[in-house]
Amino acid sequence: MRPPAYLPVALRHLRRVDPELGRLIGAHGPPRLAPSRNHLQSLTRAIIYQQLSGKAAGTIYRRFIELFGGRFPDAAAITAMPPVRLRGAGLSAAKATYVRDLAGRFASGGVDPRRFRRMADDALIELLTSIKGIGVWSVHMFLLFGLNRPDVLPVGDLGVRRGMQLRFALAELPTPRDMEALARPWRPYRSIGSWYMWRVVEEYAGRSRGGESPGTRRNG
Repeated sequence: MRPPAYLPVALRHLRRVDPELGRLIGAHGPPRLAPSRNHLQSLTRAIIYQQLSGKAAGTIYRRFIELFGGRFPDAAAITAMPPVRLRGAGLSAAKATYVRDLAGRFASGGVDPRRFRRMADDALIELLTSIKGIGVWSVHMFLLFGLNRPDVLPVGDLGVRRGMQLRFALAELPTPRDMEALARPWRPYRSIGSWYMWRVVEEYAGRSRGGESPGTRRNG
């Protein structure tokens, strides 16, 4: 699928307002973003990935898919899957309940994904966090990666927090209020700025493995 139409304008804006983002854009290229075709899949994946490392979550998600023959199932198939089999794939008891509850809301029409594109970010956060197991972080990830909304700042994401700490040479991880203030110049494209904060963390990890002292890292 095509990347979001706003991306070229967003990159020009971020280069202009933040020289370090300009460097990151040059080093890493444009974000690899494309809207999701399957919103149930995006939200289910977000639940499975909560509070887990990417590698561990990826393994569990892959086993979950294998329960349904290697393809992501429809809502009815998830609700029909016994919780014990979901747990056998590695989901906790709570997450097994959460993914079945989410699928049940989709199957019943209580959540209508056809409305998502017309809904404001705040309205979607309110709707989706009413579902068991979906918190603000999960909705932020969905807004950013599932719907490609341009101005999402996931203040609860540790990677974005750590990236901003490194980018702005902060002694401690920034608070949500700090993050809002620091990212204000990025608006209305904070989603793209956030994507590059993950790249900052990757760069720092690479330098650390190479033996560079943390104090020698350039923070813009």
